[in-house]
Amino acid sequence: ATPTYVYSAGTMADNHRRLRQGFAALEPQVCYAVKANSNLAVLRHFANLGAGFDLVSGGELRRVLAAGADLRASVFAGVGKTEDEIRLALVNGIFALHVESEPELARINHVAGQLGVQAPIAFRINPDVDAGTHAKITTGKADNKFGIPLRQAPAAYEAAAKLKHIAIRGVQMHIGSQLTEAGPFAAAVEKVGALAAQLKASHGITYF
Repeated sequence: ATPTYVYSAGTMADNHRRLRQGFAALEPQVCYAVKANSNLAVLRHFANLGAGFDLVSGGELRRVLAAGADLRASVFAGVGKTEDEIRLALVNGIFALHVESEPELARINHVAGQLGVQAPIAFRINPDVDAGTHAKITTGKADNKFGIPLRQAPAAYEAAAKLKHIAIRGVQMHIGSQLTEAGPFAAAVEKVGALAAQLKASHGITYF
């Protein structure tokens, strides 16, 4: 016998609605993390609700396309993106690529140049905030090797602005998973918020 998994479409829709309503004043774009559950019916359900998707691989990207969704409201995060994955995202109109390092930025610029397009990007900024979650899934501390350190962010954006095939679109952070309280999010937003305001003035970013 094979197992049967039963999910509540109503609960998914309700969670999506509550997130959108809770952040309504900020005009949020809710993106569902495909790594949480990449079942095609689940992805199709979220696409029908108006969600975008948070992707970390070419395989996830293909699943979203197979579910009949487009990528115009989706973001491509994750370390180690290959040239083929970057190309797949750009060809399919990804909203933005979330960049983890300056070498990755150079790779994206190279692929976008081959395609004759501008790649929309946001840097992942490490705010050095403890998420208070399990040590193995904490990603926002200075000793976690994720993203660009906050103090190096202005220089990284200045470098990106000089690249012909890069379009600066936003700033991003991710401090960990399974947080049980809002405090660490608030602390991280406060730290990166000042940078976001600065980047809006200097580079015209449109999202955080």
